[in-house]
Amino acid sequence: MSLASIQNLTVRYGRRTAVSGLTVEIPEGCVGLLGPNGAGKTTLLKTLLGFLKPAAGSGTVLGLDVGRQGLEIRRRIGLMPEHDCHIPGMNAVSFVAYAGELTGMPPEQALRRAHEVLEYCGLGEARYRDVEGYSTGMRQRIKLAQALVHGPELIFLDEPTNGLDPEGRDQMLKLVRDVSHGKGVNVVVSSHLLPDIERTCDEVIVLKLGQVVAQGSIAELKGGESSQLDVDLRERSDAFAARLEAIGGKLVRWNGPACRVALPLDVAPAGALFRIAGETGAQIRGFRPAQRSLEDVFMEAIS
Repeated sequence: MSLASIQNLTVRYGRRTAVSGLTVEIPEGCVGLLGPNGAGKTTLLKTLLGFLKPAAGSGTVLGLDVGRQGLEIRRRIGLMPEHDCHIPGMNAVSFVAYAGELTGMPPEQALRRAHEVLEYCGLGEARYRDVEGYSTGMRQRIKLAQALVHGPELIFLDEPTNGLDPEGRDQMLKLVRDVSHGKGVNVVVSSHLLPDIERTCDEVIVLKLGQVVAQGSIAELKGGESSQLDVDLRERSDAFAARLEAIGGKLVRWNGPACRVALPLDVAPAGALFRIAGETGAQIRGFRPAQRSLEDVFMEAIS
């Protein structure tokens, strides 16, 4: 089941087109949104929240139209923005309760929930302190608390570990993982930190220039549509690489005399490699299955 569905979406900022003809389905669960700067990640999130009106195309979030029902969408979704959003002069519990009231919660219920989510986010002892006196890690966690206060079905997290030291980053990622997998809240994480996505998310969507260039579960994408191997050669051989491509394979990259290659799944790797070596005079010292990372998937998708 899809949380959000976008068809042929075009969004413009004045004369500049940020997204053109984007079609994407965002599934339930914890989904990572990846892409280089200018890929359209922030534009997509703002459109899904109803802050930007599409110039063309259509979309729904939780069954609500992004062009006409933005207010209702924002009542049902939590947003943890990239930049600080606290109100000067307010302590933490008042700020989080106010965020709940903005979604339509009665004041007493919002205050009760504010205490609960601050405790959950590890800010229980600092709930009566003014937010501007918080450390960077605490400010990130209060942004998560205000996104959760109204019990949303879906939350958007925009760079949730931005500016955090290793300990703070670890605490935030544990919270994100628990929200999505322990509490059952649907989560979309937009981040440029691939290890964070790999640690918290089950699926990813990779954008480039406003288009989806890769989508699927992390396990499936790391497996790929081909068999990848790391091959150790005695010396670098352009003839080896050319013959590899002639049989439908691909040279992924060189690393000195070693290389990573991709072969079609229906090709027996050992036989193919030794046959190519015999035809080109290359000497293979050894080969092994490649351990692909999410970074490998990302770089291949945007290249």
